[in-house]
Amino acid sequence: MMKIGIDSYCYHRLFGEVYPGQKPPEKKMTMDDFLDRAKALGVDGVSLESCFLPGVNGADESGIDDGYLKDLKNKLDDYGFERVYAWGHPDGLERGQNEFAFKQMCDSIKRTSLIGATVMRVCGSSLMFRHEPHGPQIKALVAQFKEAMKIADDYGVKIANENHIDYTADEMLQMIEGVGSPNFGINFDTGNFLRLLDDPIEGMKKLAPYTFATHIKDLVVNPNAKPTDWFFFSGVPVGRGLIDNFKLAQLLKEANYQGVLAVEIDHPHPDWYGCEDEAVGVSVKALKDIVEKIG
Repeated sequence: MMKIGIDSYCYHRLFGEVYPGQKPPEKKMTMDDFLDRAKALGVDGVSLESCFLPGVNGADESGIDDGYLKDLKNKLDDYGFERVYAWGHPDGLERGQNEFAFKQMCDSIKRTSLIGATVMRVCGSSLMFRHEPHGPQIKALVAQFKEAMKIADDYGVKIANENHIDYTADEMLQMIEGVGSPNFGINFDTGNFLRLLDDPIEGMKKLAPYTFATHIKDLVVNPNAKPTDWFFFSGVPVGRGLIDNFKLAQLLKEANYQGVLAVEIDHPHPDWYGCEDEAVGVSVKALKDIVEKIG
């Protein structure tokens, strides 16, 4: 049976990242709260956004304490969770041009190992740079990822670069082939290709063999957004939108995917503002139904 999980970014508002137009939560969530909720929902794993860990100061994550990470590992072990260490929110390596971010990413390989994870989600870029020429970006990122893989291989960590509303499936494949490591692949976000008007199904046919982690999104058109807004396609629970996540999960199973189908909701549709936990619960149930049907 395929495994189901939750990415902590679903609760970004409760972790303190409040989008314009959203209300701050009455009570903030801690990482322990998130893990307890994930356990209560009966999932198999979690993807932990490093930006929400204690000790983070803006883009500087050097304040994350190794002792805390070891304690976190113990709790993950106690709960029997599969896990992904997710680095790079919001703009990652900034298309290969941010050397400070590159160092932060390399340092996070050790942090990935400390929590007992074998996969680290990273972001090579973001929607901020998607309109700049992509050729130089891909060349710079391939060079950085080749260097990072030397460290990751020493720790036994796979690096999964997310399609982060930046590159098409063909461009992601070009990067994977350019790095040329069996331990470098993709964190396949099922919604972000749609936001580039790139067919997620066709993308999965190409990228399933290289998929180490996932974000399982579902999206519909936001009536309050302009077509040029990144959230023109906004988040709804799995099964309520335009993404054929059943077919995507089938393709992953056929490729012998070993990771977790991790629910992620970033910018919620207006109907779901302030309803993060309900949306996650509906999504988990929908994914359990998908997994049961696929077998």
